[in-house]
Formats: sequence, structure tokens, C-alpha cells
Amino acid sequence: MVLTEDLIGSLAQEVLGSRRLIYQGVEIDLTSPWRRLDLRESLTAIGGIPPEVVRDREALVALAREEGVSLRPGEGYGRALTKLFDLKVETRLQQPTFILGYPRETSPLSRQSAADPEVVDRFELFIAGREMANAFSELNDPLDQRRRFENQLAAHAAGDEEMPHALDEDFVTALEQGLPPTAGEGIGIDRLVMLLTDAPSIRDVILFPLLRPER
Repeated sequence: MVLTEDLIGSLAQEVLGSRRLIYQGVEIDLTSPWRRLDLRESLTAIGGIPPEVVRDREALVALAREEGVSLRPGEGYGRALTKLFDLKVETRLQQPTFILGYPRETSPLSRQSAADPEVVDRFELFIAGREMANAFSELNDPLDQRRRFENQLAAHAAGDEEMPHALDEDFVTALEQGLPPTAGEGIGIDRLVMLLTDAPSIRDVILFPLLRPER
């Protein structure tokens, strides 16, 4: 997170001469440190969902359905958390904010948190109401990875066509040979260019956009 702050903040300083910029009429302050917020806390602090509902697995799933969230077979509390976040929180994160505490259910390749087994060591960065980056520590426990793959197979058998239909034995075997602690991050370069150039659409900054065929 500190690396990301330094990278994006220094880039804005180099390109614009300041860590403050205007994006679509809103002033964005990229000065460190940036806000860090747990996903579940954000649903209450920003999304307005009572904390007792956020903590109650059945109540939150019921609320998600009431809000029109579609949950596939096998999806439950973890997916409801992230869908409600997308619906009620994401677009309100105008200033740079790191969201942590993503549920294990929605992060099949991320390492489980040592502090809370229900979540993983992962964060996403949001600026101007958009996701700018996604980062996590890689899951390197072959037993845990096998269990997660088996859960995906069970979801597929229950009717979730988006889940894999076969267990990736080669991947599990590779993990059994030993993977050192590692992590990675993906930053949306096109979205970052949008932010720095005050572009309203990603089409304005993609070098080679897909075009409709000529008629």
C-alpha cells in the first residue's frame, strides 16, 4: 500500500506538478497517507447498513436479495458482502481509499489472513469511485488450495456454471513442491491515465480501442 501511494502520488507530481488534481469537477488529494478501511466497516460507515446486519450472515444475504443482488448457487455471505459493496460504497469512494478484509469466498487464490480466517490478505484501491488496483498475498498452502478448489467444484455441481468443472491437480502439485511467500498487484493503467488527464471515458485513453466494423 505504501509503495502504491508513493508510485501514484509521485507520478501525479511529475505529470501535473501537484498531488492535488481535479477529476470531473471533484478535487482529488493524492497526498499520503491514504485512507484504509475494512470492507465490512465500509458497508456501515459509507453504505449505511447497520453493523448488526453486516455481522449477521443470514440477514446480510437477505438484504442483498432485497437490493436486487443476484447470488448464484453456492454463493453466500462473502459474495453478498462484495456485491453490496459494489452497490452502495464503491462509487462514493472519491478520495483514495484502500479497502481491506475481502472474504475468502471471493478470493480463491489469496492467502488466508492469520488474524481472521474468514478474510484474506488482499486490498483494492479506489479513487474517483473506481477500482484502481487489486493486490494480494499468494496462497501457498496446497491443502488450503485443494479445499478451495473442491468448494468451487461443489458450487459447479450445484448449478454455478461459472465455476470450474475440474480440479487443477497440476497447480496443487506445484504448490506441494513449495512456493515461497509472494505477493502481487495489478494497477489499472488506463484508469490511472483517465484520472491524470481528466478523461470521462476509458475510450478516450486506450491507444487501440476496439472499433465496430465498417458497413
